[in-house]
Amino acid sequence: MLDLTILSLALATSVFGQQQSNIPNTWPNAWPAIPSGDFSPEWQNYFEVKDVLPNITQPLSRNFAGNIPVNRPGHANNTLFFWGFESRNGSLTAPANESNNDPWIIWLQGGPGSSGMIALMTENGPIHVKSNYSLIFNDFSWDHLADAFWIDQPVGTGYSTSDRTGYVANEDQTGEDFVGFLSNLVKVFPSLATRPLYLTGESYAGTYIPYITKHLFSTPNPPVKLRKIAIGDGSLGSLATVEELPALNVIETYPQLINYDPDVFNYFREQEHLCGFDLNLTYPQTSGHFPTLNLTRPTRQSAFSDSLDEPRFERQSFRQRVAQKYAAKQATQTNDLEHRNRKREEWKRDLTGRANGTIDPFYGCFLFDELVDYASNFSFPWTNGHFDVYDIPDGTNPEPPLDASVFFNDNRTRAALHAPTSKDWIRNFNYPFGSVRNRSIGNQYGDPSVEPIAFLSDLATNATANNVSIVFYSGNDDSLVQHRGTEVIIQNMTFGGIQGFTKKPSTPWFDDDGNFAGIVHQERNLTYVLFQGAGHLVPEWQPAALLTPPPLSVVKILRWQTTCSQVAHSFTMVLPLRLEHPLCPPQRLHLGKASLRQRQLRPSAVKCSSRTAR
Repeated sequence: MLDLTILSLALATSVFGQQQSNIPNTWPNAWPAIPSGDFSPEWQNYFEVKDVLPNITQPLSRNFAGNIPVNRPGHANNTLFFWGFESRNGSLTAPANESNNDPWIIWLQGGPGSSGMIALMTENGPIHVKSNYSLIFNDFSWDHLADAFWIDQPVGTGYSTSDRTGYVANEDQTGEDFVGFLSNLVKVFPSLATRPLYLTGESYAGTYIPYITKHLFSTPNPPVKLRKIAIGDGSLGSLATVEELPALNVIETYPQLINYDPDVFNYFREQEHLCGFDLNLTYPQTSGHFPTLNLTRPTRQSAFSDSLDEPRFERQSFRQRVAQKYAAKQATQTNDLEHRNRKREEWKRDLTGRANGTIDPFYGCFLFDELVDYASNFSFPWTNGHFDVYDIPDGTNPEPPLDASVFFNDNRTRAALHAPTSKDWIRNFNYPFGSVRNRSIGNQYGDPSVEPIAFLSDLATNATANNVSIVFYSGNDDSLVQHRGTEVIIQNMTFGGIQGFTKKPSTPWFDDDGNFAGIVHQERNLTYVLFQGAGHLVPEWQPAALLTPPPLSVVKILRWQTTCSQVAHSFTMVLPLRLEHPLCPPQRLHLGKASLRQRQLRPSAVKCSSRTAR
């Protein structure tokens, strides 16, 4: 055992050494007609995307793109890349103090190391890439209702740039960089300084956004007027909380994963208890704050235990290698139902052969990983070699790629977007915190920052004081950052002077056709929304539903002109799914079948209904 430990340490040192010597060094490009001097509205003409983009056959709304510095001393080449779209002609280029009541949106992707252009091209942006690399228009793009920016960050991500020693060391640096970026952005588009900002994102943006918000609150005279943060399937807590703890809830949602086997269910339930993951959520949460969850590692060497020392993106490829290995095994062995049942019974006998009340030595408390391996080996359709952690019901294999790299790395696109020539655009990369890739520090990504849950209570207090509302939302089919983890985090934070929600989220909400769309709850400036039929990427799987729930108010701004009153009114939240409108009694408010752009421009799309929320 000692020899194996020495060998694994030697291999880890070798791998980390190779990664440290391969940190990209990139810089922005000065395209023709770039202005001189400090940022100002003069730069609007430079950043405007005027050239025809390849394979786009219809005009886009006026848009702007390029790299803007983060103002970090000693790192002049550290920039963030943005691509912003107007909701109507001239809305972004309006002078300061004009349109100052029109909200604008920023979207951030996760990773860490994932480009914000992923969402622009596959989720909530105006153009979407298909598996054959063609481009189509998205009727549910967020720029139809508000000026919207998709941003590559932290520095070095996507088309953002960083010198080799300038990658953020931690999330406080991420927050400082982003405030610096915003201070330059509003010099180019002065109206953004006074208009309400909705800061949104998903996945690891659940770590970015709280840190950025914290730094905006602590900045004297912040460059923007933050009014709402909205985080989807967010990494708000530790790996144990957001990924491993919810494993049993994933099984309860989709018992097909274990073939409805009660023995297997009882095994995972026992492991949940032994790992301390069976937290009791009460409404109100009267038992105090939950203890810190310790993620017990495997005590026996296996392919899985070895994978824990690999970078996160390599760990995902490990899962693929397991699936490929199993697929190759299928080619040489009988894999009918009888064979799978026999192998499953062998697995169950192995469990009963060890002492009761002990944590699995091969997986430790990595229950979600064990569940993935079980389903991939024993449960159809996941035995076909693919387990989509982002969308449990998706058994498609191979998965059609939605690859925007051909578009972004086309030199015509690069020039039109004023993108850097020092690098190619990639969807994801293993982010080198502190300009090294060292997973022996920090979390599973090498990020040394404390998880946002550690300061969410203080953040909520400051958010209320600064009139900033908070939205957390989840897709019910996501298993990687499953909604149970988000609910645990909400019940473990204090907002409005009370810990957690006082009532369990249970109010249903419905889409425009009257179909059940999920669960919604709101208390004391915090809203939680659960989406039916959506995975990790809610804007991709449920683009229309994301615009429907009134409490979310991300892109459906809830500011409708009414011809009867001749003034603009804002809807006031009374209860989840119950809105008070000046012309309607407090009943269910729902939208007609108009398109998004019609909804923005046409007051008649709002109507009162006598049908209350069911």
